[in-house]
Amino acid sequence: MSRRPKAGLAPHQLTIAWQSVSLLLDYPGPEMLARLDVIRAASHRLPVAIGDSIRGFADHLERASLPELQAEYVETFDNRRRCNLFLTYFAHGDTRKRGMALLRFKQTYLESGFELDPEPSRGGELPDHLCVVLEFAATIDQERGRGLMLDHRAGLELLRVSLADMSSPWAALLDAVTATLPPLRGDERDAVRRLAAEGPPEEEVGLAPFAAPQFSPGATAEKTLLPMPSFPGARR
Repeated sequence: MSRRPKAGLAPHQLTIAWQSVSLLLDYPGPEMLARLDVIRAASHRLPVAIGDSIRGFADHLERASLPELQAEYVETFDNRRRCNLFLTYFAHGDTRKRGMALLRFKQTYLESGFELDPEPSRGGELPDHLCVVLEFAATIDQERGRGLMLDHRAGLELLRVSLADMSSPWAALLDAVTATLPPLRGDERDAVRRLAAEGPPEEEVGLAPFAAPQFSPGATAEKTLLPMPSFPGARR
């Protein structure tokens, strides 16, 4: 997989930025609110623009009530196709090609010696969920995690633009993520324009290829479960 020039952040700054956004982009709950002080303190080790985006969103979480936050989250990410947190959805929708793209994510995790824990600790999320990808990049393998994001750069940008167009508070978190990545290339800008004009494919065929046996538990000799984050604390 080809690699583009890295953004100018130190490894520990990437860990802080990606793990913070992974935690804050999850479904709002009491545990998230309890971590805000830790996340805010860590954000001061980041470049000003990224740190300000994270702190600004943390301020929003404290101003709103939890039921309001949860309702706003569902309305934003569950009811809008262009605000989807599953990265492969932007390129493939619910088509057979998406099933194979999901295998690519799972294989990447296995190549680092880890597999996703299917238990409720991560809500049983698919491996392309942005919170999962950010957590993997922050705590397991920065290079491979960055590669997954770069492979889906156009989808990330459409998500960021869609949130910004809605004046969504979650747009600040996508600003923080994209600030850790190289600028869009010409072909990626073209892909964003196509996605914005056409939207994701709509063929409804299910995701059966995701269960292909070569990437199922037991297919590799060396593996451990993907741990919960060490910064700023395990979700459960």
